[in-house]
Amino acid sequence: MRCASFYIPKQSKLKLKPLGEDAHFVSCDEQTIGVADGVSGWDKSGIDSGIYARSLIFNYANAINDKLLLKIIDPKTIIREAFSKNSNLEGSSTICVVTHNNGMLRCANIGDSGFLLFREGKLIYKSPTQQKRFNCPFQLGNHKGSDGPECAVEMELGVKEGDVVVMGSDGLLDNLFDWEIQDIIKTELKLDDHDDKYNNKYKDLAFAIAEAAYYRSLDKYGVSPYAIASAKVGKKHKGGKIDDISVLVGHIVCNWDISSSASSS
Repeated sequence: MRCASFYIPKQSKLKLKPLGEDAHFVSCDEQTIGVADGVSGWDKSGIDSGIYARSLIFNYANAINDKLLLKIIDPKTIIREAFSKNSNLEGSSTICVVTHNNGMLRCANIGDSGFLLFREGKLIYKSPTQQKRFNCPFQLGNHKGSDGPECAVEMELGVKEGDVVVMGSDGLLDNLFDWEIQDIIKTELKLDDHDDKYNNKYKDLAFAIAEAAYYRSLDKYGVSPYAIASAKVGKKHKGGKIDDISVLVGHIVCNWDISSSASSS
């Protein structure tokens, strides 16, 4: 699974959080991608939940590196390990992780980040969203109202050559419809899978999706998934939703030299 990512942090007028509240990682060696989204509601208590999210992802990446000899990575088990090392931090975060091994995706998700799987230009799977109520996702944290790793939804999906995984925080999923992401993939992935003349095409794909989500987030009058979801619960909201936007992509290919790609990344 060839992987790449692109991140656009939310612009703050006071510039108090230049890194935003999202965090993500891409492990080429272990064919694993993950995103965490710090819950912004902690702002009211003066807590930057982006610190919690970044620590969670750091712990997860380290846990993977400690298990390089494992043939199969269990996302939920490593989420549990990463969570245990965040016990001294305030704040909370969603998390979504996908790992690939021999044609099988293994996934674990807590909250409203998620991923989509496309095959031959069509969406064939979208991970379920975990919310306690509208705009209140399940979230890892150490306060009494937060959740633990045991609530993670686990998934296993068979994949084949050419499949595309798109993962994102809610900054992506609240702003772009599935069919819009699908159209961007069709436009960006036109080169042959094994064409080495354009090594940045996966980065460009992640950028194109993130850019489209960003412009939608600034649109005050257009239609967005978030606006539709708001209307369903009786809330008025027009346009997109301004938020941190994380986009990670994975492309399933055959006979790819992982070690050479990892060194170049």
